[in-house]
Amino acid sequence: MSCLKNIHLGDRIIKGTSNNWRFSANYNLSFNPKDNCMKLGIIGGSGVYDAGNIGNLKEISVETPFGAPSDKFTTGTISGLDFVFLPRHGKGHRILPGELNHRANIFAMKKLGVTHIISISAVGSLQAKYRPRDIVVVDQYFDRTKKGLEHTFFGNGIAAHISMAHPVCPELKELAFKAASVSVKEIHGSKKNAPEVHKGGTYLNMEGPAFSTKAESEVYRSWGMDVIGMTNLGEAKLSREAEICYCTLAMVTDYDCWHPDHDHVTVDMIIQNLIANSSIAKMIILKIPTLRNMLKGKCACGSALSMAIITNKDTIPEKLKRDLKPIIGKYIK
Repeated sequence: MSCLKNIHLGDRIIKGTSNNWRFSANYNLSFNPKDNCMKLGIIGGSGVYDAGNIGNLKEISVETPFGAPSDKFTTGTISGLDFVFLPRHGKGHRILPGELNHRANIFAMKKLGVTHIISISAVGSLQAKYRPRDIVVVDQYFDRTKKGLEHTFFGNGIAAHISMAHPVCPELKELAFKAASVSVKEIHGSKKNAPEVHKGGTYLNMEGPAFSTKAESEVYRSWGMDVIGMTNLGEAKLSREAEICYCTLAMVTDYDCWHPDHDHVTVDMIIQNLIANSSIAKMIILKIPTLRNMLKGKCACGSALSMAIITNKDTIPEKLKRDLKPIIGKYIK
């Protein structure tokens, strides 16, 4: 099922028939979120493409008013569902968490017609109940960065304040939990030490790139934080501003550095556990199309900006209106 009806560049309509095609910044995207139509965005690591039943792969470069995204986007279909994939840190993992251009990444997803984003992310566990190789379907975030202005499309002549009380799409969270649970059961069956899937949890977003000190890790635990990472908060905030449903699938790789019976986190530890969980991640992606009927289109994500923009539209510079058209176009002409 395709949610992307037509992409208009001036008087031309691009239907995406070539293997490598480039979008300019000026276009109108025709999409009605009330149609209960899904175009899936996946942000994560590489290795998605050999999951099976994936076709029509194309690489696309997308221009944005916020600069370049992390890399080219790969589009295709999974069991008939259109998807867009972005390697968060670029191919070869060359971009630090603090260097990520979240605005460009999410803006480009919006331009490509993405309606739902699932982030597959490595995290550290801050609680004993979350073991390495478990999966946490996150529903809250806690900001320990200093990057607030980098996590919004607004400013420079237009002010908006979105609600982040419930930062994860409730419908997408249920779908992700179901897809993860079914995938774990199919791969591991009833094995005693099979990974567990946890519904709900708070993701503490630290800045990095260094991992936590033991003192920091213990403080975060005392606050009741569940998992720790360096990337997802900005994506969640910008997805809400872009009126895209968003959900984090947090793949636990370590116990950070607080656990007395486990080694402190290392890059090697993270990679080993991610590789071990790669089959589950691929299976989850394959399950999502088969479960998309769980999406009822009753979440508020698609109207997040309806009461958020407070600037008088007559005072907003015309160039800013043009630049932000994919984000604000249905509210400000």
